[in-house]
Amino acid sequence: MNNDALIKTKFNFPDQTNKYEGKVRDVYTIKSHLMLMVVTDRISAFDVVLPKGIPFKGQVLNQIAARFLDATADIVPNWKIDTPDPMVTAGLKCEPFMIEMVIRGYLTGHAWREYRSGKRQICGIPLPEGMKENEKFSEPIITPTTKATSGHDEDISREDIIKNGIVSESDYQKLEEYTSKLFERGQKYAAERGLILVDTKYEFGQVDGRIYLIDEIHTPDSSRYFYADGYEQRLKNNEPQKQLSKEFVREWLIENDFQGKEGQQIPEMSDDFLTQVSERYIELYEKIIGEKFIKSDSSNTAKRIEENCMAFLKCKEIKDY
Repeated sequence: MNNDALIKTKFNFPDQTNKYEGKVRDVYTIKSHLMLMVVTDRISAFDVVLPKGIPFKGQVLNQIAARFLDATADIVPNWKIDTPDPMVTAGLKCEPFMIEMVIRGYLTGHAWREYRSGKRQICGIPLPEGMKENEKFSEPIITPTTKATSGHDEDISREDIIKNGIVSESDYQKLEEYTSKLFERGQKYAAERGLILVDTKYEFGQVDGRIYLIDEIHTPDSSRYFYADGYEQRLKNNEPQKQLSKEFVREWLIENDFQGKEGQQIPEMSDDFLTQVSERYIELYEKIIGEKFIKSDSSNTAKRIEENCMAFLKCKEIKDY
């Protein structure tokens, strides 16, 4: 099954001026103002790209993100112009803010690991005593991180972001406002489908001084979802929540003595495990979107992507963009 996964791309598009390889996405810049973002099947955890890809993961991420970019465009403009392929989004090239806006509705994941270690403050925000894992905060908290070009992202406070000139105070206020409104919208959509949007992250950029939402939104790579049914009972019994997110991959890695630390070796990812992860991603798509996931033809994914992107770039509207 893993042979179907797209883990590397080597395209050369007309008017291409740059290629950037992220942890999961390969981004091709066209001229100076357009981008083709190819969402590969690579998977990362603890800021490390794992050696094997997850079939259909890229399609799942791209199609969920495209759907939610369209569904939140009334809150904040976003970079998306079109989706020329199931694994590709085309859009405006923005100058990114060098932070990620993480918002948390529940004490889980990284925040829980910090809390369990004894910390009662995250990104300058005080946390109350006596909380349990996966317990809901009285109000969502925004816990930004730095946006590392390599290595680990680091927690950072609102005060340090402004003091260090990473983002101006006026822009940061807008980012907080957009983050809260996007999260509220995402939680509403999730609740309608029997899910809880637990936490997520948003990235923003600018073009000519205007702020845009960029990258992905409300996908299982950027977000954590719990099933609403049984949440309270599992919390009461101190049981793990039934969830749809990448956290179970992190938990599997931790169980196999890997957290991205120096000297640690990535455990072997069996075909059965890759299939399980793929099915989890597809399950989330069908649950959150409310439609059956249609697998794209993966007999020659790279060729299909190239042909679809070339057709997009040849459109008169795009050539004159």
